[in-house]
Amino acid sequence: MNITQENILDALKNIIEPDLHKPIVELGLVKDIKISNNQVELTVRVSNPAMHSKKRMEDAVEFALERAFGKEIQLIINIAGMETHQESPELRKVLPGVKNIIAVASGKGGVGKSTIAANLAVGLAKKGYSVGMIDADVYGPSMPTMLDVEGQKPGVVEMNGKQLMAPVETYGIKLMSIGFFADPDQPIVWRGSMATKALKQLISDTHWGDLDFMIIDLPPGTGDIHLTMVQALPLTGAVIVSTPQKVALVDARKGVAMFKLDNIKVPILGIIENMAWFTPEELPENKYYIFGKDGAQELAEKLDISLLGQLPLVQSVRESGDVGRPAILQENTEVEK
Repeated sequence: MNITQENILDALKNIIEPDLHKPIVELGLVKDIKISNNQVELTVRVSNPAMHSKKRMEDAVEFALERAFGKEIQLIINIAGMETHQESPELRKVLPGVKNIIAVASGKGGVGKSTIAANLAVGLAKKGYSVGMIDADVYGPSMPTMLDVEGQKPGVVEMNGKQLMAPVETYGIKLMSIGFFADPDQPIVWRGSMATKALKQLISDTHWGDLDFMIIDLPPGTGDIHLTMVQALPLTGAVIVSTPQKVALVDARKGVAMFKLDNIKVPILGIIENMAWFTPEELPENKYYIFGKDGAQELAEKLDISLLGQLPLVQSVRESGDVGRPAILQENTEVEK
């Protein structure tokens, strides 16, 4: 048989990526094929970077090519791990059916991050997208309240002989939160390792199905939970929420810097300036800049990232969150505009 790229791929077509359970050729994991007389050099990417996993793949590729072209063939087989953030959904072990995974973060608490995340998720569902949401604020889970599912519990579904949790569905989105498993009157007092382990279980032990978007509501700050999420999930991008207040902007800058670290490298989709101004109902033409003016806008310009929007401080938004009906569901409101 002639040594051609087509024949090489044909010889490798039955080799299965062990974690992804699909042929390496079908997944496009065979890269950089170089042919020179009787020598072939190629790269195969694998999901498990452990040495023993790489060696098994190397042996399988070598066996398949020698069987097809004879033992005289000279092989240089490079086995490389996948770069998670750059892979298409079908190449993931975690959330393979999710097209886009968006983290909503803030450097400081109390800036309305969870409110933004809840309205973003419901707004996407309202537009017809299939949406999931993970409440990753382990120590202060608020999504069951904001999405009107307090007291509900995830179900159980069996998939391929394994029992998985079924997320709670509300307003057209699939939701998982530590709040479903904790007593609302008791604090969650866990060390970082316990919190990250519980969060990983929420992600991997839940049957999410196929989704257009997964929204992750991160806790404020830059700690263990954040590192767990960026390492465990192939994030499409992150949205930073801040008020115009100087104290909040200092922390927002740190949040942006975290996602830009070399070992993280998550794209920043932009900054949302929340509580940008207040307009009293009786003075509809007036704007009062309670937390300062245009702070997040100026920060976005300095960091060369997008300002996604400036949202006013509106009483009905807070009230909507408290009663579990996101403001974006209201028709003809200032928020919707």
